[in-house]
Amino acid sequence: MQKGVATVAQLETFDEIIDVRTPAEFAEDHVPGAINLPVLDNEQRIVVGTIYKQKSAFEARRIGGAMVAENIARHVSGYMQDKPRNWRPLVYCWRGGQRSGSFVTWLRLIGWDAQQLAGGYKQFRHLVIEQIETLAPQLQLRMICGATGSGKTRILEALARHGAQVLDLEDIAAHKGSVLGALPDRPQPTQKGFETTLYDRIRKLDPARPVFVEAESRKIGRTHIPEPLIGAMRAAPCIRIEAERDARLSFLIRDYAYLGDDIPTLLQNIERLRSLQSNETLARWRQLAESRDLPTLFGEFIDLHYDPLYRRSQGGNFPGLAGAPAFETRDLSPAGIDRLAQQILAKLPA
Repeated sequence: MQKGVATVAQLETFDEIIDVRTPAEFAEDHVPGAINLPVLDNEQRIVVGTIYKQKSAFEARRIGGAMVAENIARHVSGYMQDKPRNWRPLVYCWRGGQRSGSFVTWLRLIGWDAQQLAGGYKQFRHLVIEQIETLAPQLQLRMICGATGSGKTRILEALARHGAQVLDLEDIAAHKGSVLGALPDRPQPTQKGFETTLYDRIRKLDPARPVFVEAESRKIGRTHIPEPLIGAMRAAPCIRIEAERDARLSFLIRDYAYLGDDIPTLLQNIERLRSLQSNETLARWRQLAESRDLPTLFGEFIDLHYDPLYRRSQGGNFPGLAGAPAFETRDLSPAGIDRLAQQILAKLPA
């Protein structure tokens, strides 16, 4: 490898990782822990690209070069003004080309041991895909199964507090997985962003120890679980949570209480069920939502949507469910969920 160039295998050896792509590219996905110091902003990149197509490559480089120089100067005099002499950053762009090359050249001229990521973000993306494919089948997965409202995500959190390894896919996806699952304060990541965070989580897991995961369908909101992982999940041993209906209803009312303050979103979610429910049922649910009668509405969700869907999907998706150890409960309060986690670990040590 030539001087001033590093590989994806060396990512963790640097003091800082700098993504010099546009803010829009950075928002779609980036190397975990990277900061964004763009050499061209969103609008500038469009301008340069347009000039390249409509005039010439030379004209695009002339105008773009001035923009890049100005932006690099701003970053050096701003963000980097207090960086010590021995600071060692890794810089990347889309393919490890001119954008990161320009930045690295200036930083090295100043005296910092800046390195350019060979292949850029594109090479890192290949690493993510390859590592998910390699690591996912090595995990000793234990699937937490149960009907909607059984507190599976909270059980995962409790298991983690008691020292177990968990992989919380709904946290990575920023979505609870159900028709009501969009979070009020967190937008979902892009598919690439989801996979990058997934890779970052699973590479830190110990393959010699069990990993508890909530049983999911292929899609969590708009994100898809990569095939190597969903295949490993479907083949993994299961743990069945059997919570009484009243406990599940109480849990859903607490866990989705914010929807009572966002009736337009609740109505949009109900509308998404148009192909699955009759017009009469949807009209009744809209009325219940508008009157904020969440207990009745969520009770009907359980009886007419969630439970029938669970019965249709879980047995076929998770063959190990039928003979799985069952944990019964009528208490899905925080204390009840903590007891469930302790019971699971007593029977299935982690």
